[in-house]
Amino acid sequence: MIKALQRRFALSRQGAVDLIKGCITCVVQDISFMIPVGLLYKFVMDMMNGGINGSRIPFYAVGVLLCLCFIFAATYFQYNATYLATYVESGVRRISLAEQLRKIPLSFFGKKDLADLTNSIMGDCATLETAFSHYVPALAGSLISTTLISVCLFFYDRRMALAAVWVLPVAFTITIFSGRIQEYFNRKSVAANVALESGVQECIESLQDLKANNAEEAYLKELNKKIDYVEKRHIITELGTALFVVSSTLILKFGIATVALVGSVLLVQGEIEIPLFFLFLLVASRLYAPLEGALQNLAAVISTKTNIDRMNEILDHPIQMGKGQLTNKGYDIVFDHVGFSYHAGETVLKDVSFTAKQGEVTALVGPSGGGKTTVSRLAARFWDIGKGKITVGGMDISQIEPETLLSLYSIVFQDVTLFNNTILENIRIGRKDATDEEVIQAARLANCEEFTLKLPDGYNSMIGENGCELSGGERQRISIARAFLKNAPIILLDEATASLDVENETLIQTALSRLIKDKTVFVIAHRMRTVSGADKVVVLSDGIVSEQGAPEELMRTGKIYPHMMQLQMLSGSWGI
Repeated sequence: MIKALQRRFALSRQGAVDLIKGCITCVVQDISFMIPVGLLYKFVMDMMNGGINGSRIPFYAVGVLLCLCFIFAATYFQYNATYLATYVESGVRRISLAEQLRKIPLSFFGKKDLADLTNSIMGDCATLETAFSHYVPALAGSLISTTLISVCLFFYDRRMALAAVWVLPVAFTITIFSGRIQEYFNRKSVAANVALESGVQECIESLQDLKANNAEEAYLKELNKKIDYVEKRHIITELGTALFVVSSTLILKFGIATVALVGSVLLVQGEIEIPLFFLFLLVASRLYAPLEGALQNLAAVISTKTNIDRMNEILDHPIQMGKGQLTNKGYDIVFDHVGFSYHAGETVLKDVSFTAKQGEVTALVGPSGGGKTTVSRLAARFWDIGKGKITVGGMDISQIEPETLLSLYSIVFQDVTLFNNTILENIRIGRKDATDEEVIQAARLANCEEFTLKLPDGYNSMIGENGCELSGGERQRISIARAFLKNAPIILLDEATASLDVENETLIQTALSRLIKDKTVFVIAHRMRTVSGADKVVVLSDGIVSEQGAPEELMRTGKIYPHMMQLQMLSGSWGI
C-alpha cells in the first residue's frame, strides 16, 4: 500500500506513511463531529419520555464537555498529521526532484526547457502540497467515516438507511467518470502555464536584443496572447470541474428529501417512531455536509494526475550510476570507436577514435557541428555514449559514478556561470573546503587580482546576478581561478577565449599556460592561433575523425586543417 501511494502521488516513503496517518486522523475527526448528534438524540428521547430531571443535567454537561474535548483533540491531531506533515513532505519532494535532476544525464535537459523544470519543482509541488493538506486526507476521511456511519444506519432501519445513502454511489460515480475530462482540461492548463512562463523568462533574458531591434511591441503582443490563453484555459478547467461537482452535490440534496419522504410515509403507517425519524433527519443533515466537500476534493485529486505524471517523469528517468572508486592508472583519455546521438535517428558522432595523452595538449578543431563540444562533454560523461568505449587511464568511464569521475576534471566553459555572491565564494566553488589563502592564490594565478583590488571590498565584493558587475574577461578569469583551485589532472577548455578582446585574451592565455602544465588537456577553439601550440590536433568533421597529428604534420599532409588555417589568415587580413 505504501509503495502504491508513493507511485500514485510521487511521495517519499515517509510521505506515504504520513498520508495514511492524515487519513486516519480525518476519519476520527469526522466521527467526532457525529458524536454530538448521538448526544442530541439521547436528549430528545429524555424530553419525550417525561423531561429531564436534576440528576440528568450533570450527565449532559459532562457529555457536552467530553464532546468538545474529543473534537478539539481530533482536530489538533488532524491538523498536525495533514498540514504540518504535508509541508515537510513538500520540502522533501523538492529536494528529491533536485537530487534526481543532479543525477540524470544531461541529454534529458535537451528535451526540457528551464520554465518547464521550474514549473515542476515549484508549481507542481505547490499544487500537490495543497492536495495533500486540504484534499486527499479529507476525501479519505469523508469516505471512510461516511461508510462506517452508513453501515450503522442499516442496524436501525434498512429502509430509512437506503433512503439516506442511495445518493452516495450516484454522486461519486458522476465525479469519478469525469476524471478523464478533468485530466484533459488540467493538462491543457499546465501546458499553457509552462508556455507563458517560458515566454516571460525569454522576454527578460532577451530584453536587450528586443530593444536593439525595436521588437518589444511585437514580442509583448504575442506574450499578451499567451496570458489571455492561460486565463481562458483556467476558466474552461474551472467550468469543466464545476459542471460535474455541482451535478454531484445536487444529487446529494435529494438524499435529505428522500429521507424526509420515506420517513414520513413510514411514520404515517406506524412502522417507525418519531425519535427514529428525528435521528435519521439529524444524521442526514450531518452526513451530506462533509460529502459535498469530499466531492470537490475528489475532483481536485483527479486533476492532480497531470502534475504527478510530470513529477514522475523526472523521478522515473534513468540516472547515471557507477562505482564510487577510481581505478585509473594515469590520465590518458582514449576514444575507441565512439558513436553518439542526442536523439534517435540523429547521429552526431559516427566512429571517433583518438588518444589524448597525459602531459599533452590535444586540440579539437573542425567545422561547426562536427562534434567538438560533444566529444569534450562525452569525455567527462555528461552524456553516455551509444557505442564504443571511452577510458581514462584504462578505466571505462561508463562504469564510474559521474560525480566521482568529475573529480578528475577541471572545466572552463565559454559561457561562465557565476553566483550572486562574493568573488571569494565564487572561486571557492572549485573546492568548497579551500581556505581563503588558497582561494586568493588561485585568483592570482588566474590574473584576477588585477581587477579585484580595484573593487570597494576586494575579494569580498558582491558581483551581482551571474557576475553582472564584471566584464566578460573578468568573469572568465574567475572561471579559470576555479580550475586552478580544483587542480584536477584533466583540463577541458571550451572556447575559453572566443569572445574576448586582445588584452583579456592575452591575460587569460597566460593564466591557462600555468593551468595546463603536466596535465591532460582538451582545447576546443575556432581561432587557429589558439591551437597552433598544441601537441596534437584532432580534426572532427561529419561525426568522424578526419585528420589527427601534430600541427606541423597536418599542415603538410592534411586537407581540412591547412584549409582552416588559410581561411583564418585571410580573415585576419580583412579590414573595413
